[in-house]
Amino acid sequence: MMPALAAQRRGCRGLYRLYLRCQAAPRPRACHGWKVSMKSGSLSYILPCNRLPVQLMSQVRVYTSNGQKKDLGSQDTNGSARGETLHKVETVKPVLKKREYGPKYTQNNFITGVRAINEFCLKSSDLDQLRKIKRRSPHDDTETFTVYLRSDVEAKSLEVWGSPEALARERKRRKEAEIKYRENLFRNQRLLWEYKEFFGNTKPRSSTATMFFKGPGKVVMVAICINGLNFFFKLLAWVYTGSASMFSEAIHSLADTCNQALLALGISQSARTPDPSHPYGFTNMRYIASLISGVGIFMMGAGLSWYHGIIGLLHPHPVESLLWAYCILAGSLVSEGATLLVAINEIRRSARAKGLSFYQYVVQSRDPSTNVVLLEDAAAVLSVAVAATCMGLTSLTGNPYYDSVGSLGVGTLLGTVSAFLIYTNTEALLGRSIEPEQLQRLTEFLESDPVVRAIHDVKATDMGMSKVRFKAEVDFDGRVVTRSYLEKQDIEQLLQEIQQVKTLEELEAFMLKHGENIVDTLGAEVDRLEKDLKQRNPDVRHVDLEIL
Repeated sequence: MMPALAAQRRGCRGLYRLYLRCQAAPRPRACHGWKVSMKSGSLSYILPCNRLPVQLMSQVRVYTSNGQKKDLGSQDTNGSARGETLHKVETVKPVLKKREYGPKYTQNNFITGVRAINEFCLKSSDLDQLRKIKRRSPHDDTETFTVYLRSDVEAKSLEVWGSPEALARERKRRKEAEIKYRENLFRNQRLLWEYKEFFGNTKPRSSTATMFFKGPGKVVMVAICINGLNFFFKLLAWVYTGSASMFSEAIHSLADTCNQALLALGISQSARTPDPSHPYGFTNMRYIASLISGVGIFMMGAGLSWYHGIIGLLHPHPVESLLWAYCILAGSLVSEGATLLVAINEIRRSARAKGLSFYQYVVQSRDPSTNVVLLEDAAAVLSVAVAATCMGLTSLTGNPYYDSVGSLGVGTLLGTVSAFLIYTNTEALLGRSIEPEQLQRLTEFLESDPVVRAIHDVKATDMGMSKVRFKAEVDFDGRVVTRSYLEKQDIEQLLQEIQQVKTLEELEAFMLKHGENIVDTLGAEVDRLEKDLKQRNPDVRHVDLEIL
């Protein structure tokens, strides 16, 4: 019994020495491989635990930076000579590998069927074999449309054409064919026009022609007819009398007729539908025509009137009988006054519809064509009064200088009108901002939406003819957007998906799936805001909301 007790004491002393080494080791981790001390008579000893820290290193699962798992085998430490194997584990934080997309990354880009056919020289039957993806449509008339992965389209084009060089040759051939097609189209259109000129146009009246029977078109056509007749009779009166004032009036009527013909051209061109070269349409053609009209009034009307007046002052000559001149001026006053009343009534009606005063409507150049007719006819009525007064003074005094001064007065009046037209139409073409009150209403409407935190860099440009383009940078509330997405999901199914996530690969797939859906939800919110903004403000035709 004594040898067994001695062996037990030696074993306990060896375990105790090993315990002391573990305690004295520099590792901060305490040794938990021993139970509490126990006493058996005068012998004090410590019982070893069945989970000793001195064990071979088992397989340790470590996530590397690229998301791969490594299995580390057992390793022996430097203490193997003393019969000790220490367990050494380094904790590595699992991270996803950063992707390098490069300067041009199109692997995940979507492309429409039309672009796939045009840019990659494919047929519609070639797209039937590709993956089809339903996406939110950017157009108001459709909710979803079909797109394809650009990588699939590129691979299909290489499969069809064999090599990038063959695809490039086909693109070049189609480009040349398109140029020839456009040339033939232009030639055919010209032949069709010549055919219509020869045999007559039997098509029904177009919508462009009907524009001249109402609104600004009607005002312009009435002004053209009246000013054309006025020019003819004033020219006869000038030839008969030789009056400088009557010559100025004839030139004035000619300038009005030419300018209003130019306005009619601008009205017809502004009705053209937008095309790829002019995506916002041709509305500004009215302002361009009015601007050219103002320049024409200045050069033709004011310039010739000043010239003739100065010549009359430098080289005066007696004026013949002015009876016919007075009669023609009286008829011109009546006709110009009638055209002026038509323009005034049209502007009053349009200003009332827009909620503006008569003065605001004219100064803001809301309808440039009607403004030109209004100002030209107002100048015509005043110039008739000036010409009649100066001619009367010449008849009473026999001094031809009064008649020349009247010509200078008519030229000055025309120059003032032309300067106003040039200024207002230039301001409109430059793109002026809308009224502050209207801009404030648009801003408050956006800020009152729960999904919007704030808006910055707001710009609202008047594109002319009651068309507004609105642009703003919007700071969206990500929580509201995410909640809007979650409200449309099955929460129990989403919770099950979360509980099934065990690895980094599964976590990445989960986040990518729902992250893309949340971004689509954000796009849908942008579309909703743009649609609501247009519905509540009919003047707003184009809305650009940038995500901040």
